[in-house]
Amino acid sequence: MDKTILALNEGWRFDLGECEDAWYKGYSIDHWKKVMIPHDWSVESPFSKEYSSGTGYLSGGIGWYRLRFQLPEMYRGKRIRLVFDGVYKNSQVWCNSYYLGKRPNGYISFSYDISDFVSFGKTDNGISVKVTHTDLADSRWFTGSGITRKVWLMIEEAVHPAEYGCVFKGEQVVHRIVNTTQKPVNVRVITEFYRKDGEKEARFEGMTQIKPDGEQELLLETKVENPFLWSPQNPYLYKMKSWYQVDEGEANLVDEQNIGFRHIVFDAEKGFFLNGIATKIKGVCVHHDGGCLGAAMKSEVWQRRLSLLKECGCNAIRCSHNPHMPELYDLCDQMGFLVMDEAFDEWENAKNKWSTGHNVYPPKHQGYYEDFHQWHEADLRAMVQRDRNHPSVIMWSIGNEIDYPNDPYCHPLFETMTGNNDANKPEAERRYDSNKPNANRLLPIAKQLVDIVREEDNTRPITLAAAFPELSSRIGLFDVLDVVGYNYKEHLYVDDHQRFPTIPLLGSENSHSYQAWRAVKDNDYISGQFLWTGIDYLGEAKGWPIHGSQAGIMTTAGFAKPEFDERKTFWCNENAIYIVTQKDDESVNRWSSMSKSWNYEADEKVCVKCYATLNQEDVYVELSRNGKVVGKSERSKEDGAFTFSVNFEAGTLSALMCTKEGEILAQSSLITTNTAKNMHIQLYKEDDFLTGKSWQEVSREVGYIYQVIVELQDDKGQWVVWDDRMVSVQVHGAGEFAGMDNGNLADVTPFSVQQRKTFNGKLVVYIRRVEKGNINIFIQDTNAQSHEIKILE
Repeated sequence: MDKTILALNEGWRFDLGECEDAWYKGYSIDHWKKVMIPHDWSVESPFSKEYSSGTGYLSGGIGWYRLRFQLPEMYRGKRIRLVFDGVYKNSQVWCNSYYLGKRPNGYISFSYDISDFVSFGKTDNGISVKVTHTDLADSRWFTGSGITRKVWLMIEEAVHPAEYGCVFKGEQVVHRIVNTTQKPVNVRVITEFYRKDGEKEARFEGMTQIKPDGEQELLLETKVENPFLWSPQNPYLYKMKSWYQVDEGEANLVDEQNIGFRHIVFDAEKGFFLNGIATKIKGVCVHHDGGCLGAAMKSEVWQRRLSLLKECGCNAIRCSHNPHMPELYDLCDQMGFLVMDEAFDEWENAKNKWSTGHNVYPPKHQGYYEDFHQWHEADLRAMVQRDRNHPSVIMWSIGNEIDYPNDPYCHPLFETMTGNNDANKPEAERRYDSNKPNANRLLPIAKQLVDIVREEDNTRPITLAAAFPELSSRIGLFDVLDVVGYNYKEHLYVDDHQRFPTIPLLGSENSHSYQAWRAVKDNDYISGQFLWTGIDYLGEAKGWPIHGSQAGIMTTAGFAKPEFDERKTFWCNENAIYIVTQKDDESVNRWSSMSKSWNYEADEKVCVKCYATLNQEDVYVELSRNGKVVGKSERSKEDGAFTFSVNFEAGTLSALMCTKEGEILAQSSLITTNTAKNMHIQLYKEDDFLTGKSWQEVSREVGYIYQVIVELQDDKGQWVVWDDRMVSVQVHGAGEFAGMDNGNLADVTPFSVQQRKTFNGKLVVYIRRVEKGNINIFIQDTNAQSHEIKILE
């Protein structure tokens, strides 16, 4: 029998609270809530100041999940593995009342062999999962709570690949084969590569013998002449299929996955090369949450986000600061994003966790460090094994800011140390304290982690995102790494490149500033940068009512912010110009009040910033108001913008990007809008990158999330940024309300409420398909404008 994958995402029951006997298969769950997986109970509860600011003022607790399912007789005698893509956190799992095990890490994929515990035919099987997330200050960002990623069964023959046991290494494929029978077997292994058009590219075969109840590794030489190469510009993927023929039996399909051919080099002098071409990494860091969806993210939501990031020239994703859902890596393969895959945010000692506002002392010290000693090796191996066949993954990160000064590691080389995020930090907390852990301890841990990664994958470089290279470079931490990542340390690039001429350098976490990008653009030896962040996220909140970080160039709702247009001029080569405005007041934050609006009080002084494509250096911008030129500006060396101070006058504000000779290269305008009169409703439709199915096909699948974009418009059909309205939603038929997000991180309306005010004239509504059939969605605003969307089966 070919390998079979059965999804177990429907039919679950959930109960919040301690139920001591819920592990027992006979325990009554009729009163429990029906849920679909992925599920995050944290975002179903109200925000409260009682909870931790670091994790978004949302609750945790203890939750139980139960599932009943049946297995056909045809699977009797097969090996059956129960797979969880992620459970946050401290999961404990039972099958038919048999305890399978515990996994503390909430971000890692794990599985259990349940072959000996399941029943077949018409007898129900029962899965029980206990999730314990009672330490709400266990993270510096929002984590979520529950079975937050897919659950599925892998059904295989007695002779099958080990978990993640088919490994593609470019010119080799390694098969680790498991024989669960009590007799020796001869196994013929066949691996084939297929092109996008379905034609076979190559076939490879090998033979091996495996002892009873044993494991054996077989290496196939799989060199392909002149394959199509994978890159962000052309993410070409082959299909790799493998069959095992045991003794004289039939050949069974045992593995099928996408692979890509590409060559990566980090050169200490010339930077990053992909397929022999010098390439700047234009990346963003992302956390795992989806705003109102919490940690229960879906691939279709990520696809919309990634499609927008592509528009600003982004070509890379840093998975901060933990392994993400498998579908994200699949999307990066398909859509063309380079990936830094990151394992940990802390090792054996706790970092500060802010619970009453960012950098508000005293901190709490909960988190993964409690489990690091026992679980770090298993968790790190699981990440590398799971993700090593993805062409998008170009480096492994063993940690983020593990060397953050005095958090908790310090060193006598520095009497005082200040980190990149130490606003309001007391002076005493910056000083060397011999009673705190010594930073020298980081080196043996780093060596151990590097060795673990290299045992699992020797084809990619290993990095670490350093917070304080001033110290880390002096205690030998860089010596064990292949690439060194600097977080916010652009001012050290020149000197440290001279100090370490053989070590490749990368901006692993960077500000949005013009100067930070010039440090990459103007220095070949810097491979690239990763902005903090690509998308706003829940948690790491400054203080109530703010419940998330506004560091992104996109909101949690998946809309572009003014910073997005600025980044577009940095990272894209097409001639373009964009206008943003704010009140001309030095006390106003540079970005939080920037807007794509030309609506102010009459004669009010307004700061106007224009961003024009950076590849055009010798240009100026001419600004006009209602057809009259009000000024010309050169590019600022400080922020790269063309800045004006003008008095507001209703009408049209226009900007021309011109050469010194007067040639117009690009133009843009903002128009004064009237009050909001209408809602423009758009059902987001995009064919599925992962399956290749059309939107019409994939959207019929149970569990699919529909994304409805609501935009306020005036009587002339123009987007209204300044006149927000309350919007309510009702869902009938085969769908259910999954959430509304406006991107306003100061709005503490519970995510479970089916109404929300727009923010900057927009919001997104998420509707989940729960069964086959038609779905009717009714959306209404305070102007009594009502729209109906019919989604037909």
